[in-house]
Amino acid sequence: MATQFHVSFSSVVRGAGVFAAGPWDCARGSLARAFGDCLGRAESAPQAAALVELAQAAAAAGQIDPLGGLATARVWLFRGSRDGTVAAPVTRALADFYRAFVGEPGLRYLDDRAVGHGIPTLSAGAPCEVTAAPYLNACGYDGVGEMLAFLYGERSLAPPAAAAGTLSRFGQSAYDPGGNLATQGYLYVPRACVGRGPCRLHIAFHGCRQGADFVDEAFVRDAGYNRWADAHRLVVLYPQVRRSQFLPLNPEGCWDWWGYTGERYAMRDGPQIAAVRAMVRALAGF
Repeated sequence: MATQFHVSFSSVVRGAGVFAAGPWDCARGSLARAFGDCLGRAESAPQAAALVELAQAAAAAGQIDPLGGLATARVWLFRGSRDGTVAAPVTRALADFYRAFVGEPGLRYLDDRAVGHGIPTLSAGAPCEVTAAPYLNACGYDGVGEMLAFLYGERSLAPPAAAAGTLSRFGQSAYDPGGNLATQGYLYVPRACVGRGPCRLHIAFHGCRQGADFVDEAFVRDAGYNRWADAHRLVVLYPQVRRSQFLPLNPEGCWDWWGYTGERYAMRDGPQIAAVRAMVRALAGF
């Protein structure tokens, strides 16, 4: 979803950090392709060149922002070498997709750490090499910190020992007329951003089975964003998607990366993308 949102609104989104995922519109509306090619469970892998052409066609049709906005983006991509959920060819296809638009100095792809399928942290979560809820991996490696340092170009910053800002819940229904999201999302606001801007906005999309329906507040509190948000002066938006056993069928609580909300799920007017864009407009005013 981070990639889909970035590509949809590259005129206002300045970069993306992605942990273990495939390229934009990888599934192309097919559940079979999603769980085959796009996870690496099929003999074939995503074809980045074909998806680049689809993105170019979508931009020409006005379904996503003009792709020239990606030229100056910064993109940080990560896959753990012990990830048994998303195969290496899938994340390499994501890197190749971005290389078609992003200059090489603005792109970093890391795949050499023995991490399971999750976000590596200093100490929170499951053992580093396993894949288990809450899909945070205690590796002695600050994945979110490294990502944010690359995205914002501020390597000299050090985070406080503990997050000192405010993590609060907010109602998502006003932004989500289709009812695809959970009732509540989360927002983290550093003390320095309360009436004393300017501060930047960072959107943190949870993974499948990583929303509050599954792991309570483990992702929004322990992934590592909040301490670094204080250092980088970032307001962090944690939108939440709901799991559903009925239509739209989403039992794993995933953001829509294969089309369960409709065929335009990866475009600007896709229900979930449009809902999060409305949240950004409400927070940032543009």
